[in-house]
Amino acid sequence: MEKKIGYLKKKHPVNLSFKVPITISDWKASHNPYVIEPKEALLIPKEHFEPLREKAERILAGEIQFFSSEWRSLGKDYNWITNPSTGYQYDITTHWSQIPDISEDAGDIKFVWEKSRFSYLLTLIRYDYHFDKDLSEFIFSEIEDWIDSNPINQGPNWRCSQEISLRILNWCFAIYYYQNSDALTEERWQKIQNVVYASIHHVYHHIDFSRIAVRNNHAITETLFLTLSNILFPFIPETKDWSKKGLKWFEDEINYQIYDDGTFLQFSMNYHRVVIQLLSLGISVFHKNNRNFPKFIYNKAYRSLNFLYQCMQDENGKLPNYGSNDGALFFPLADADYRDYRPQLNTLHYILTNKALFEEREILEDLNWNGKISCINVFPPLRKQQGVQSFDIGGYFVCRDNGFFTFIRCGDHKDRPAQADNLHLDIWYQGKNILRDSGTYKYNTDSEKLRYFMGSLSHNVVVVNEESQMLKGGRFIWYYWTQKLHAGWSETNNDYIFSGEIKAFQFLNKNATHRRKIYISKKSLNWIIEDELRNLENYKMKQVWHPADPRLKIEAECAKSEFSSYNSDYYGSYTKEKSIFFEFHNKISSIITFNI
Repeated sequence: MEKKIGYLKKKHPVNLSFKVPITISDWKASHNPYVIEPKEALLIPKEHFEPLREKAERILAGEIQFFSSEWRSLGKDYNWITNPSTGYQYDITTHWSQIPDISEDAGDIKFVWEKSRFSYLLTLIRYDYHFDKDLSEFIFSEIEDWIDSNPINQGPNWRCSQEISLRILNWCFAIYYYQNSDALTEERWQKIQNVVYASIHHVYHHIDFSRIAVRNNHAITETLFLTLSNILFPFIPETKDWSKKGLKWFEDEINYQIYDDGTFLQFSMNYHRVVIQLLSLGISVFHKNNRNFPKFIYNKAYRSLNFLYQCMQDENGKLPNYGSNDGALFFPLADADYRDYRPQLNTLHYILTNKALFEEREILEDLNWNGKISCINVFPPLRKQQGVQSFDIGGYFVCRDNGFFTFIRCGDHKDRPAQADNLHLDIWYQGKNILRDSGTYKYNTDSEKLRYFMGSLSHNVVVVNEESQMLKGGRFIWYYWTQKLHAGWSETNNDYIFSGEIKAFQFLNKNATHRRKIYISKKSLNWIIEDELRNLENYKMKQVWHPADPRLKIEAECAKSEFSSYNSDYYGSYTKEKSIFFEFHNKISSIITFNI
């Protein structure tokens, strides 16, 4: 409604400017601490990380790593508004409120946002430090070029408040690191603080969209940005009020979005790590400035950390590729692979416990660039638990035994689900995913791939009448949300036994349910899976599996069929695979065996 009546244009004027700017010398004399010190004062151990050098040189040559995986050459004169996947160029004179998120001609807008997020600056700053370079002129010329090319509140890069928040937080790394550089001129500083003001203004005046209409990691990012605004930019008078409200909203979002068992309302490992990074940054900045969050923030952070850590494979830091995965790694402060969660989990663990989970230099790098803050020392260091664990509120059930990790989802949905994947089963062996989730691919692609990656067919579940367990609506919307009826573990001398039941396929029959029972052998390498569908007798049923290792064998009492599938380990890319299904009626029992 605000868009249709033109109110968004009024709230976000294109002629917005900061009325009381300060000089760069005044800022240097009075600024509050960020997570890092100026370049000359940093005491991080210097290392010649070869992956860091390679990435930095590619960036300096005009390439950008999209979604933490695929390198694309944008050239040294990229205009910031062209989608490199389609060649579509946005109209920079159009108010952001008139630019659609979804456009067949433009393609996925995330391809335009990726460089404008400025996460690549952190790679260059680290390269500058470790290899004794001076990239200050290059970095500030990039920031200045963006400012000159993206008029306030116009074009695609002003479309998303989360992107705006991340851009300024990443600029802060550059501003604080190079604060004594001649490249940070008075002219550039005046431009920067004007855009900073417009950015905070934008986020504050559009915060209801993320807090009410979206309510996910966007809201946490934006409310944290507002929370920190008065610390980072106290010379902007409005931040005194905006940060106070931002803090209340941030506390509300953390309290609501992180459940009491540490699981996260987006049902996504990747987005959960996003929250981990935001908590690490927020807590570090607060404690650098002698401030504290309420106690429940630290409790939620610790429980959140524990959930991800218990699901992580120590061999390589990977977690199940579960839930929406858009390649987001807001602050790339280490050179580990994007699917490796160890650097980010290690940082928050050190902040909360004063102990590192890992001592490898490549992993500690993230902690060092977060300021190596130890804010509190009341939480005990985490330890991997063997056997079974239940995270009942989020609906996750895990078993770690004899080098194998079994991951099961069986949960309620009081918050919007993104993928139709309830009762999904993942299996790992010594850090390798041998029974997989298919991933995400893209949020804006052809209907066939959207149906596959968001639907049940891409998971190790059952489908009925070729339909997912929920009814697909527009874009991120599902109808007839699945709901847990019961779930839990039992144990015998021979097996760990999971039993769960959900309401599913309610659009076919309002009384339909799916029961799944999984026997995990303690004495041999096999899993028995029993599925039963109720009140769906007249429909065709398939049990679907996505094996990812030739040593994994799956058999059932009925004939096995093969079908063409996809797998997306990283956003924006996929591989063609072969998966299997068993057609059955009402009940089926399958056995999975693994030959080491």
